[in-house]
This record gives sequence, structure tokens and C-alpha cells, in this order.
Amino acid sequence: MPELERRMAGLGCGDARQVAREALAGVGVGQRALDDALTVVTELVTNAIRHAGGVTGFRIRSLPGAVAIEVSDAYPLMPCSPGTPASVPGGFGWVLVRRLTSRTDIRSRHDGKTITAYLPLTTSAT
Repeated sequence: MPELERRMAGLGCGDARQVAREALAGVGVGQRALDDALTVVTELVTNAIRHAGGVTGFRIRSLPGAVAIEVSDAYPLMPCSPGTPASVPGGFGWVLVRRLTSRTDIRSRHDGKTITAYLPLTTSAT
């Protein structure tokens, strides 16, 4: 899989999902892994837009047996799970990202942060 990177202000979910589809298309990733990757992309990008001033960087890279999805934003504080009751909409994105991934790394900088989510890949049709 070629590494695809878009470093642009204002990247939205649709563009990010398209980059992810293109990056994973030639790898023979199973449908479930593709769905999980697109869900993680959507949640990370949405969180960056909603809570952190927007996306400042986006990258997908291939690793042995995994894919790394990186989303950078302009807010240096760490994401959190607010403990929202199930009856209240929202508040589940970070929890979902953590459940779908094998690991997440957060690198904080003075001008923002980068979250890297690692998803194990399966190469079956399921």
C-alpha cells in the first residue's frame, strides 16, 4: 500500500474517507477491516473538527499486518471520554476508536497533537 498523505487545513470526513479507501483498495483488505478503518477515520476527523479546531494533517501508512491512521489537529490537550450516559447523543467517538484499534498513540506539540490509531488488518473477503 502506498503511503498517502494530505496535509491541508480543512480536510473533511468525506475526503479523509476517500483517501483511506484509495490507500486500502490495492491491499486486499477484508470488508470488516475496511469498515473499521473508515469508522476510525470518521471518528478521528470528526473529533478534530468538532473539538480541536480542525484537521491540520492526515496520513495513512502500511505496517506489517496493520494500518496506521494519523490525524493531526491544532489543540494540544488529550482526548477524553466524558462518561456521557447512553441516553445522551455524542461522546462515544474516542471510546469507539479505542475499541476498534490495537493501539493509539498521542503526540502533543505546542501547536496541537497527532493521534495515531493502529488497526490490525485481515486480508480476507469477510
